Amino acid sequence: MRTKTLLLTAAFCAAGIATSKAQVYSVNAVGYVNTALVKGYTLVSNPLDNKAANGNQIKNLFASLPGGAQVFKFNGNGYDLAELNPITLEWEGPAATMTVAPGEGVFVNVQAPTQVTFVGEVPSGQLSNPIPQGFNIRASQVPQAGKVSTDLLFPATDGDQIYKFNSTDQKYFLFGYTDLLGWDPSEPSVDVGEAFFVNHPSAAKNWTRTFDISK
Repeated sequence: MRTKTLLLTAAFCAAGIATSKAQVYSVNAVGYVNTALVKGYTLVSNPLDNKAANGNQIKNLFASLPGGAQVFKFNGNGYDLAELNPITLEWEGPAATMTVAPGEGVFVNVQAPTQVTFVGEVPSGQLSNPIPQGFNIRASQVPQAGKVSTDLLFPATDGDQIYKFNSTDQKYFLFGYTDLLGWDPSEPSVDVGEAFFVNHPSAAKNWTRTFDISK
């Protein structure tokens, strides 16, 4: 019950700090990423673009998880749920056929530590990730770790907030940005395969960057 409430109030909690360890293996523009999942909830991104038919659907991205796994996709007001039936090992629920594109994220709930393997192409070229007004789950479209603005070019604007989820403590840590002070208490860093909440109070904007896989 506590963790269910935690999800439903995700955008309004703040405490702790998260690190999500992932390994990236790539040959040219195609590769795979292993993202660790703790027992309980982990906030993960899809770091690669699986361009196969329906490849970015939740039921395909998380097909290797054990029975009983759950995936929650935030819809702006609450969550759409997909569950892996422990008997049939089929994904069920309204979120099962929803997609998670690079730059988006979801909560994954499992009953024991495991990992999920993402397979696909490294996004490259002119990339644009929309940041709507209000609370949304977002991530880097490129599988890189680093500081969100300095390294990953997140376009921080006055009043922005980022909530990083601490999967160990199942809590959040809040980073706020103002034009006067910059990031407070510091600029957040994220790992490959890690997503985070963004609270953007003003008009929608785009998180854009140009990425060349050959460089």
